[in-house]
Amino acid sequence: MRLGVLDVGSNTVHLLVVDAHPGARPLPAHSHKADLRLAQLLDRTGAISPEGVDRLIATVKEALEAAEDKGCEDVLPFATSAVREAGNADEVLARVKDETGVDLQVLSGEDEARLTFLAVRRWFGWSAGKLLVLDIGGGSLEIAYGIDEDPDAAVSLPLGAGRLTAGWLPGDPPDPQDVKALRRHVRAQIARTVGEFSRFGNPDHVVATSKTFKQLARLAGAARSAEGLYVQRELKRKSLEDWVPQLAARTEEQRAELPGVSEGRAGQLLAGALVAEGAMDLFGVETLEICPWALREGIILRSLDQMAAPGATAQGATV
Repeated sequence: MRLGVLDVGSNTVHLLVVDAHPGARPLPAHSHKADLRLAQLLDRTGAISPEGVDRLIATVKEALEAAEDKGCEDVLPFATSAVREAGNADEVLARVKDETGVDLQVLSGEDEARLTFLAVRRWFGWSAGKLLVLDIGGGSLEIAYGIDEDPDAAVSLPLGAGRLTAGWLPGDPPDPQDVKALRRHVRAQIARTVGEFSRFGNPDHVVATSKTFKQLARLAGAARSAEGLYVQRELKRKSLEDWVPQLAARTEEQRAELPGVSEGRAGQLLAGALVAEGAMDLFGVETLEICPWALREGIILRSLDQMAAPGATAQGATV
């Protein structure tokens, strides 16, 4: 069957269309993205502004049209930190449902971490052993660890690249003192969680997902996306440490000229790099591998698992 996953994130609204059935690997068929930047459309009270809600509704309608055009039998809609933490989240969800018919499921941060972990586990398989998975989004950082498909530990921290850029790095290029202050903040937040994971022992494999990690790996010399999903891509901490001061010295426009850096993400790449560097340092990671699957694929896989259960139907599957 052909499924669509509608991801309302802090940076983008992304419809991923896949051909899939229980027991098989989901095959991507179409991708439809819109840079909405919900995290930047908040008013002083932390609510999504009326303009932001209008733009969200229009973007969801466009995604539904794309899903219909591509023959999706079902669409799995979900929202992450930008909607989850908005002061008017209930109002936003109600308007989206009334005006589009889409009942957005708001994932908790822990749900995000667990579903991303599931996707990474399925991609690498059981031979990867104990996994430590890192995922930097626009609004939050997810960390998960485990040996099975459900992680033993999963946390979400308010350390998304978009959130931190808006709150800590107003300059272009940023003031060096602001960069130092953000670095201290990031490391203090991550350090609080290290003990929760260290009691499980060292991971056999450390994996990262998300656009931020992919762009950082590309900067450090990893293969271009055009070379395909199955090329191994790594990010070494030493390379990342060399790039952080270079990113801090550049303007947003100058970062956008770097290999693999998209114009829409250039402004928040420094904050993302500080989070990645802090996580790798505090967890003692020298090298991590980039996984092409992440949260959207985790939602698809969970839905397919539920469809395969006795008596289940496509309409009855939930995240």
